[in-house]
Order: sequence, then structure tokens, then C-alpha cells
Amino acid sequence: MRSTPHILVINGTKVRRPVFVLGAPHSGADLVARSVKRSAGFHLTVGRPGVLRVSYAFARRPSIASERGRGAARVLRDAFAEAWQISERGCAECPSECRELSGLRPSRPGDDDLPGPCTEPRGVSRFADASPDLLYSADVLLDAFPDAQLLQVIRDGRDVVADMLDDERCLAWFRPGLANLDEVFPNPFFGVEDVLERDRWPRAAMAVRCALRWRGSVRLSARLRAQTPDDQLMTVRYEDLISRPRRVADAVSHYLETPVSKVALSGLVRPGDREAGERQAGGWRDRLTTRQLIQVEKVAGPELRRLGYELSGAS
Repeated sequence: MRSTPHILVINGTKVRRPVFVLGAPHSGADLVARSVKRSAGFHLTVGRPGVLRVSYAFARRPSIASERGRGAARVLRDAFAEAWQISERGCAECPSECRELSGLRPSRPGDDDLPGPCTEPRGVSRFADASPDLLYSADVLLDAFPDAQLLQVIRDGRDVVADMLDDERCLAWFRPGLANLDEVFPNPFFGVEDVLERDRWPRAAMAVRCALRWRGSVRLSARLRAQTPDDQLMTVRYEDLISRPRRVADAVSHYLETPVSKVALSGLVRPGDREAGERQAGGWRDRLTTRQLIQVEKVAGPELRRLGYELSGAS
């Protein structure tokens, strides 16, 4: 049951229809977030400490959210009430990724002055957030903000795994001290759903662990799609972001009922771009070894097919 509407006021502006960008790690959610953040009237935050503390608590131990009921929604709403405040001191807590999405220089160690706000409070009419792994708190988000609009991004799991394998922050979650499979099972965060997967986890290759995380996230996305009204959830394919950015921007603008930046999505992959190999669709063909590809498709093959991605046949 959805909670009753709650009035939240940030810098004198009522929070109406907040937008949350969801997706697996390296799904391309940051690209959609960049377009929203650079759009007139939006204030989008990423990775504010208070939000991360709460969202990862719910992601790592889903029972916390389910046991607290409406209390969980209140805790998450309070975290965003703090995160969305626009001030120099508040914005000083933003990670560098948040300022980079705005096109601003990230703050650096040794800077004497606090970084200025990334937007003017008087121009803000909509609030949004694209913190990592918000997907695992989607139900609580909708309880906290019954009128919220969700934007979820889906990407080929093989490209996701290739990026995760090159990201030390993603791989850090797989350290023995952080993997809580003995305490939380089934475990949506790690994508481990049966006893055999849990028993094999300590010996599993990194590509297998990354594939399980992707598989778990897209299954959560499918359940979210089934239980959320069309006017509150839009799914964007990463491959469309790359190949048809202006069409995607038009579709997102129609969904949010406000223009979003087309410029921020245009030219995401250019010849000679340093990140072109990571940004392009299908880059897994050059980045995954044959063994890794077989491992990923063995774990995530059914979900890849369900989402319309053709398997390589390597297995």
C-alpha cells in the first residue's frame, strides 16, 4: 500500500513528481542523469552521503525496509530532504561525479573555497536523484514519494560486465568482508538466488559475480515494470541512447512533461574518443575473453534473450 502524500519543501519549493534514475552499475544511468541535470528547472543530485547510507542499508538488507514499513519511507524521504538543499556547504558534500554531470570542474583536494552550487535555487521546479544502486530501494522510493517518476536504463549485460571488471569500486563489493550471503539469502544485491549459487560464490570468477549482479538487477527491473503504472516508469535502452540520442531525449521529455537537454546526450561516442571503447554498444566483443563470455552467457543467457540481446554462441 502506498503511503499518503507528504509535503516536502526544499528552498521554498514544494517537491512534486521527483525523478529517480535507476539501473545496474555501468548501465548508462549516468548519461540519462546528465541530460536531466543540465535541463532547465531540474536539480539532480548523485551520491550524497546521507542518501547512500540509507539506500545501501536497504539494498544490502532488504528486510530493514520491509520490517520498518512506512518508517523506511520516512527515513529515505528525510535523506533526500537534506540532499536536495541547495547551498555551498551542502554542495560541498557532493562527489566529483555530481559536479561533472553539471559540466562543472570537480572540487579538488587543497581547494580553499567551498564549491558553488550547481544551480540557482530560484530556477528549480523539479528535483531528481541518480545515486548508484537506487534500484534496490525502488519500492521505498514510491512509498516515500507516491507521485515519483522513475527512469530505468537497461544495457546489454556483457557490456555491463566488461565495464564492471575495469572498475575497482564495483569489484570492491565482492571482497569477503562485504559479501553478506550468509546473513542475507536470497540476496538481490549480489543476484544470488539459489543455494547452488551461494555455495559456488567463494570460488566464482569475477565475471560470474558481475553477471549475477546484472542478472539480479534486470530481474528487479522487470518486477518493477510489472507493478508500476506507465506514467511513473519509463525504460530506456542504452543502445538507443548511443544510436538515437535525440529521439530518446524527445521520449524522455514527453514522459517527464518538460524538455530535457538533447545536447547532453548528443555525440556520446566519437571516433578517437578515449572512452569510445567503453561507451559503444557491443564493445564486449573486444573486451571479454572467450572464457569470460561463456561464463557471462551461462549465468545471464536467459535474461539477455528476454531483453532481445542475441547470444554469441561461444558456449
